[in-house]
Amino acid sequence: MKGRPRCVSVVGLCCLLAALLIAPASIRGREEPIEAQFKYAAGTESLHQGCEGNLELTSTGLTFRCPGGSITVPFSDITLMEYRNDVSRKIRKMKIPWRVKPNFVVPLLGGRRNRYFTVVFKTDGTARALVLRVSPDAMRPYLAEIDLKSAHRVEVRRYGD
Repeated sequence: MKGRPRCVSVVGLCCLLAALLIAPASIRGREEPIEAQFKYAAGTESLHQGCEGNLELTSTGLTFRCPGGSITVPFSDITLMEYRNDVSRKIRKMKIPWRVKPNFVVPLLGGRRNRYFTVVFKTDGTARALVLRVSPDAMRPYLAEIDLKSAHRVEVRRYGD
């Protein structure tokens, strides 16, 4: 009789360990895909306005990927980066061949919140632009990473300074 309870406890322990190992694997398989945080708002690229995707940063540049395509911009080609509630007058005055023109109207409701990440870059001597709509909470970690990886600083409009 002394051998039987030990056998039951060993079998029970093995079943418990198996359940603990299988449960995380099954949960991991049901994870939701990463939600798109960026939306193509304007630019010189042939993407549809409103194309939702994600921004990837590498050691050499940044890539915006959405179902309609992708845009890769090397950090060495970037001339200006801004994060504001609109597209700045400085950028609007540049001779940029827009395919999708930015909305130049500052929103009345919530107009003091930055929403547009604008990247101006040159390819073969031609000025090009990428304007992405992104919430301040989603953009915050990207600002720090861009500062670390590129030689350019993102100009951020600050309120209350």
